[in-house]
Amino acid sequence: MNKIGFDNEKYLKEQTEAILERVKKFNNKLYLEFGGKLLYDYHASRVLPGFDPNVKMRLLQKLKNKADIILCIYAGDIERRKVRADFGITYDSDALKLIDDLKEWGIDIVAVVITRFENQPAATIFKNKLERRNIKVYTHGFTKGYPTDVDLVASDQGYGANAYIETKNPLVIVTGPGPGSGKLATCLSQVYHDQKRGLNSGYAKFETFPIWNLPLKHPVNVAYEAATADIGDFNMIDPFHLDAYNLKAINYNRDVETFPVLKRILKKIKGNETMYNSPTDMGVNRAGFGIIDDNAVQNAAKQEIIRRYFRYSCEHILGFVTKDTIQKTALLMEEFDIKPEDRNTVLPARKAAEEALEKGKGNEGIFCGAAIELMDGTIITGKNSTVFHAAPSLILNSIKKLAEIPDKIHLLSPQIIESIKNLKAVILGTKILSLDVEETLIALSISAATNPTSQAAMEKLTELKSCEMHMTHIPTPGDEAGLRKLGINITTDPNFSNKNLFNY
Repeated sequence: MNKIGFDNEKYLKEQTEAILERVKKFNNKLYLEFGGKLLYDYHASRVLPGFDPNVKMRLLQKLKNKADIILCIYAGDIERRKVRADFGITYDSDALKLIDDLKEWGIDIVAVVITRFENQPAATIFKNKLERRNIKVYTHGFTKGYPTDVDLVASDQGYGANAYIETKNPLVIVTGPGPGSGKLATCLSQVYHDQKRGLNSGYAKFETFPIWNLPLKHPVNVAYEAATADIGDFNMIDPFHLDAYNLKAINYNRDVETFPVLKRILKKIKGNETMYNSPTDMGVNRAGFGIIDDNAVQNAAKQEIIRRYFRYSCEHILGFVTKDTIQKTALLMEEFDIKPEDRNTVLPARKAAEEALEKGKGNEGIFCGAAIELMDGTIITGKNSTVFHAAPSLILNSIKKLAEIPDKIHLLSPQIIESIKNLKAVILGTKILSLDVEETLIALSISAATNPTSQAAMEKLTELKSCEMHMTHIPTPGDEAGLRKLGINITTDPNFSNKNLFNY
């Protein structure tokens, strides 16, 4: 179990004050680009143990009477159905989910902006869907002249060609799913329109990682490099900050590369020098000041680098990333002399698979193992069988351990299991009859209605949240969805769980 290394309340106080202080520097309005995840920032909670994955939403609640929210999404991400890995949903679905989640927190968005819109069919459908639910939608095309022709960019043919989004509060938060969603262009477009209207608005950026006041090779910052290895991001010392103040601050390549262009654009729009001498100056990130145990966050960040290595290894055989992404992450592990097997659940999972193979000698099929580390450090294992996949076997073993139920007692009656398998085979025509995580959890809930032992075990499911788990094979969709809903941090070896090209 990770030690607490981050103080949410201290961070929330400092971050709120930093944002409000930046708003004061502009008489009329500040457009604040929100990088990273607005909700469910599990990367941050993993590398900064103690970080509330929804702390940004708590921040928004503090600011909601002073802030409007604009949501941006890149039309190309909608068209190619880009997937957000931690939820397993597409970016357009994530945008819809974010709107719903904000509403649950009592916050409404002002508008959705579809950026670099070129009448792509899927993006048009997405636009229609939102508008028919009474959500204001704007479409912005590619900015003419960007990034080389600043005169064209900061003109009526550039940013001026975008429709102006009416807002009423002094702080406008511009967010969106994933990088490249067009948040910066939307902010600058608004600043351009405001300037033409005689309003002195400004721009700033709120991005949690990399943490500017941690060393370049601090594991938390290296974990950010690992998290973005698939898009080629890397951290660097901000040369503009070093030149202006003779102080080292950490930023990442895209912000450093675009800063000279951004500074020229802002100067062209506003007609004077900006208040920013470096990309670090633009930021309002106070995450580094919330760290209370550096050793704890260093250890947690190293584990995150290992997680990313496993994830990219699996995505490579699924065709999503190149081998270069795996190799880059492997090099990051070498910097700290860590290896995949330093994740506590890896070797026990592989041993469980070997035991399943030994027991099943002579039988056809693939033998899978899984292991989970409970919050007290106990390692529990599971393996696949004709009845269960490895993951649900592990889940049942774990909750029996937590509920102090003897291993020989069954939580599910054979009649329920056979009934589900019969449904899958005869009615649904499914070839894989063993139960996955979601099916097992449903069966457990049915058993719990009449079996107090099953009820006692089911009540322990919540104690699996944030536990670390490893599997020797990539989970099926039903396993992956169930494990995600339980909140388990899972990694897997890059092996397929069966010989079928399509799991059904």
